[in-house]
Amino acid sequence: MKDLFEKIYKDKGPLGKWAAQAEGYFVFPKLEGEISNRMKFQGKDVITWSINDYLGLANHPEVRKVDAEAALQYGSAYPMGARMMSGHTDLHEKLQNELAEFVNKEAAYLLNFGYQGMVSTIDALVSKDDIIVYDVDAHACIIDGVRLHMGKRFTYKHNDVESLEKNLDRATKMAEQTGGGILVISEGVFGMRGEQGRLKEIVALKKKFNFRLFVDDAHGFGTLGKTGAGAGEEQGVQDDIDVYFATFAKSMASTGAFIAADKEIIDYLKYNLRSQMFAKSLQMQLVVGALKRLDMLRTMPELKQNLWKIVDALQSGLKKRGFDIGTTQSCVTPVYLNGSIPEAMALVRDLRENYGIFCSIVVYPVIPKGLILLRMIPTATHTLQDVSDTLDAFDAIRERLENGTYRRLSAALIAAMGE
Repeated sequence: MKDLFEKIYKDKGPLGKWAAQAEGYFVFPKLEGEISNRMKFQGKDVITWSINDYLGLANHPEVRKVDAEAALQYGSAYPMGARMMSGHTDLHEKLQNELAEFVNKEAAYLLNFGYQGMVSTIDALVSKDDIIVYDVDAHACIIDGVRLHMGKRFTYKHNDVESLEKNLDRATKMAEQTGGGILVISEGVFGMRGEQGRLKEIVALKKKFNFRLFVDDAHGFGTLGKTGAGAGEEQGVQDDIDVYFATFAKSMASTGAFIAADKEIIDYLKYNLRSQMFAKSLQMQLVVGALKRLDMLRTMPELKQNLWKIVDALQSGLKKRGFDIGTTQSCVTPVYLNGSIPEAMALVRDLRENYGIFCSIVVYPVIPKGLILLRMIPTATHTLQDVSDTLDAFDAIRERLENGTYRRLSAALIAAMGE
């Protein structure tokens, strides 16, 4: 019999095998200073394009004041216990009611964390007789939630309505045999590519198929739609989303999440969400802070306007200079380049050390081999000067990538890895 850890000693995984070269710099980096458009990395000032603080609320003086006052009043423990037992308060209810109204749903329920809440919501919505149909590029939290499902599940090609329709046809035939129902899951905005889910086209399929739609709108909430209510509002189909999910970790610059739906659905979920039934309630300082942030989303449209001024300048500037940013329809700004993992490491080191630009790097296995994705998150705190400096830096690193500079610099790394 093998030692359980034998596989760990032999194979660190596609990312883990680079740990000696990457950890502390390319992965698990340490950004320091106040969350803003410019922070410090290893003692150097950098323009930060990797912070999900879309609306610039993380260090907004009004937000910090409310957070500090709430921490002083309630501490970090109150309320103690799970919501069902001893962790329920009027302010939890107030936040839920205001969130529901903001996203145009009858009711909402707070979740401690987005990832945990998504996994648990999927688990609670379906039984073994039900069928799940979900986008193949869905976020890891959706995939892990689907893995808990004891029934059948199908993926459809990313944002491919024809593929979805074929899989709904398969799911319908199967559901007729099992006596179950169908849950379709999409994202409002896909966080790597920046594409909006094709919610309008998915909703149109309800005329032909009997299914319920669950949307993860983590990146759309607060950034899309006339009022900021997300991708469903942007596409005019918010009422047709059966269960709406969003997190506080993006536009709200905090911790927590929520689901919203018809009251009867939320009443069912709050009695069946294992991750909330058996976990401590969201602490009060976060609840009070979220109430303040939500009020600012409602009453300060200039936050979203400032964000989109930067988004438009960055994305139009990249396009004019011939960069491939895919088909993003959101703030998420991907820049696709061709190159190996070692070349990507050399390129990113150049960006950070010589140009003072810090953005996230994504390589295989998250995206196909031979591609480098530089993922940029514009925020309301960025300036047009930040955009200009970044565009000039990207011109320089593209030239070095294409003329083989990074390939030569990475040769020693490739040799060390035996690639």
